[in-house]
Amino acid sequence: MGTPTVTADDLRAALAAYRSEAALDTLDTGRYRMRYAVWGSGPPLVIVHGMADVGRSFAMVMHRLADRFTCVSYELADGLRDGAALGRYRHADHVADLLALTDHLRLGRPAVLGSSFGSTVALAALAAAPDRFARAVLQGGFARRPLGRVEFRLAQLARFWPGHFGTWAALRRRVLDRLDRPAFATAAPEVYEFFLANSGRTPIRTACLRALTLARLDLRPLLPSIRTPVLMIGGDRDAIVPRWCEREVEEGLPDVRRVEFSPCGHYPQYTHPGPMADAIRAFLA
Repeated sequence: MGTPTVTADDLRAALAAYRSEAALDTLDTGRYRMRYAVWGSGPPLVIVHGMADVGRSFAMVMHRLADRFTCVSYELADGLRDGAALGRYRHADHVADLLALTDHLRLGRPAVLGSSFGSTVALAALAAAPDRFARAVLQGGFARRPLGRVEFRLAQLARFWPGHFGTWAALRRRVLDRLDRPAFATAAPEVYEFFLANSGRTPIRTACLRALTLARLDLRPLLPSIRTPVLMIGGDRDAIVPRWCEREVEEGLPDVRRVEFSPCGHYPQYTHPGPMADAIRAFLA
């Protein structure tokens, strides 16, 4: 493989700084008890993680931004540890949670970074509250991501399963080793293990309910009304969000630009944290 571009030392330094410098707290939004972290100083950047991920997955990106920006990451409602009635959660509730956090922290007009599923929350928030955000970054972003027949049936069935993805560690590793590990070829093995640990914390039911939310979601009619400048970040080998999904957003937004990393899959926050932070810094500056 050669020398990894993201080393174990990079990961260890970012996590050590996150543990020592980030301020952790909880906000009761009225829908759930939101856990969030605030790290850094300067203009605020709120990070909305993806479907089977957590806020700390952006630790290496935030580590590179915290000297210039106040990075705010938070956990989406999962219905297991936070009191959320996730079976009744609508996509608009996720948007309301994001706005509640910005109000609570008095962030003014922050930038927002939405990753994958989080990109739909960011886009809907930009449409619902056009004056609330200065700029937006969408990583692996889309306005709709239809589920295939097998994906839909599996989500319907597995939404009743207990436990976390980490509960099925051996089977899950075999599947992800085939699907996702090739995209981590430029990162140290510890980075891939960090990815597995983070996504393994997601309750199975939660991920399935989020997937079923996407099955009904189409934000394309909202895109022309969004005037906020948007940066899209994509990977040339993203196997989760097809390129045509991103292209629909590019074609619908009035003010959008895109950067693409190569070779890169769906998780540049793990495999390309330096280039991702550089692109965000340049765009927000």
